Amino acid sequence: MIEPFLRALTECGGSDLHCKVGSPPRVRIDGRLRKLETRDLTSADTEQMVREVLREDLIEEFDRTNEADFAYSLSGVGRFRVNAFRSRGSAGLVFRRVSVGAIPLSDLGLPTVLESLALEPRGLVLVTGPTGSGKTTTLAGMIDHINVNREVHCVTIEDPIEVLHFDKMAMINQREVRVDTEDFATALRAAMRQDPDVILVGEMRDQETVKAALAAAETGHFVMSTLHTTDAQETITRVVDFFPPHEQKQVRLSLAGALRGIVCQRLVPRADGEGRCVAMEIAINTGRVADAIIDAEKQGNITPLIADGSYYGMQTFDQHLVSLIRDGVISLDAAMTASTNPHDLTVELRRVGLVA
Repeated sequence: MIEPFLRALTECGGSDLHCKVGSPPRVRIDGRLRKLETRDLTSADTEQMVREVLREDLIEEFDRTNEADFAYSLSGVGRFRVNAFRSRGSAGLVFRRVSVGAIPLSDLGLPTVLESLALEPRGLVLVTGPTGSGKTTTLAGMIDHINVNREVHCVTIEDPIEVLHFDKMAMINQREVRVDTEDFATALRAAMRQDPDVILVGEMRDQETVKAALAAAETGHFVMSTLHTTDAQETITRVVDFFPPHEQKQVRLSLAGALRGIVCQRLVPRADGEGRCVAMEIAINTGRVADAIIDAEKQGNITPLIADGSYYGMQTFDQHLVSLIRDGVISLDAAMTASTNPHDLTVELRRVGLVA
C-alpha cells in the first residue's frame, strides 16, 4: 500500500512523506508540506503501512512503546529513514528519503574549508542545525571526501544508516543502532577496539556518548558528530551542559583541546524558487577561540572571533547571508527569516551598501 506514495515522493523530488489518519499523505518539497491527490487515510490504512514496512524484530517494540525508528528500502524506488508512532491511538509514519552514495562536497557547493576539516588527522568536528537542515548530507560529503583521499578505516554509528558508502581509498564499516549495536555509547566503546582512524557518531544524545566521543578525539582519532544547536556559541554550551557543574571545567579544557571546528547550517529558500540553499556559520578552533571555550566568561567572544576569522575560513551566519543576498541567491526577506538577529543583519547590509 505504501509503494505508490513513496514513488510519488521520489518522482516529485520531495524530502519527506507524512502519513496520518484523517488526512491524505503529504510530501515536503523545498520545506513546504503539500497534499497528494488521494483520499484521506484511515486507521486501517496506517496500521497496514506500519506492518508492511516494520521489520519483524521491531513489531514487538512498536506494540510496547508506540515508537520505532528504522530504515526501509524499496527496490526501484529508494531508501528511506522511517519513524513510526502513535497519535491519539492511531498509527502514523514519516519517511525521510535518503541517498545511496554521498554527494561530493564540491558538488554541494559548500565552503572549501569543509574539505580541510574533513582531512584533519585527529580531533572533533561538530555539524549542527535543526532537523531537516542537511546535516546528514554534509557529513556524508565529508566522509566521501575522506574516502576519496585517505587510506584509513572509518567506523560510522548511525540511527538508522541513511547514506550508504562504498569503499574507495578508505575502508568504511557502517553500524546501525539496534541492528548492529545496542546504542551509540556501546558502539563507541567497541569502536576503540576496531582500529579506527575516523569515527562518525550520528548524534551526541547523552553524557556518556559525549564523553566517549571526546575521549576518542583526545586519543588520536578523528571524530565527527551532530547536535541540534543553532550556532557555534550554543553548541559549546550544549556540550558543556551535558555534564554536572563540578565536571564542566575539565570538559571545557578537553573540548578546547580536541575541537577542530563547528559547522552550523540552515536551509534558506532560493530567490529563483528552485529549491533551497544552505547558509553556514563556520567556527575554526584557533588559539583565541580555544581560550573562549575554556573560560565561560569569555564564551560570548566566540561570535565576534568568528566574524574576524575569515583568514581561517570562518564566517558567521549573517556574513554568509550577506554574500548570498549580494550574489542574488536568496532574497532579503528570506535572509531576514533565517537570521538569528535580523537587526544585526540589517546593520551589516547597510555597512556593505546592500540596503539604504
